[in-house]
Amino acid sequence: MSWGIIGAGAIGQALAARFTAAGQEVVISNSRGPQSLAQLASELGSNLHPGTVAEAGAADTVVLAVPWSQVPAAVDAAGVADWRDRIVVDTTNPLEPPDFRVADLGGRTSSEVVQDLVAGARLVKAFNTLAPAALAAEPRTGAGRRVVFLSGDHPGANREVATLVHAAGWAPVDLGPLAVGGRLQQFPGGPLPTLDLLLQG
Repeated sequence: MSWGIIGAGAIGQALAARFTAAGQEVVISNSRGPQSLAQLASELGSNLHPGTVAEAGAADTVVLAVPWSQVPAAVDAAGVADWRDRIVVDTTNPLEPPDFRVADLGGRTSSEVVQDLVAGARLVKAFNTLAPAALAAEPRTGAGRRVVFLSGDHPGANREVATLVHAAGWAPVDLGPLAVGGRLQQFPGGPLPTLDLLLQG
């Protein structure tokens, strides 16, 4: 299983750090090109490979970690002709800095919008309910492991993402299909965003 991260902001960097620490080979990309990520690669070690957006998009599992307004361009830049059976992890929230206004989605969830952009992909919503600092922090604490919620309509894809979540030290909680879990994770409106929980044991 190969992992590609599109977006090297706070979320993308936090996930890259945790995934590579768990022994995963990760291609990370941004719109500025691989050379802009050389320092990050030197900090995180040999498991992290700066690449183009297209190279990250060629991975078995592609993580979208870009601001909401950049999602369509990021998907286009990935250059994937056919998303069928690929796993796409959607970390996005329909907010736009600097004032973090909420995008008007016409009553749809953000995951429904992203699913249309990557038609055929096995979409998993994850990593969108915690602040970047919480994702970057050591997930194992003296009080328990930090919870990461995920949801998706393909149980096999959910299991594969949950396996990495667990290997990286978090406690995965599968909320089931997007119709249920995606709405629980939706920001704003859902009850789970910004909820930082620890699982004991």
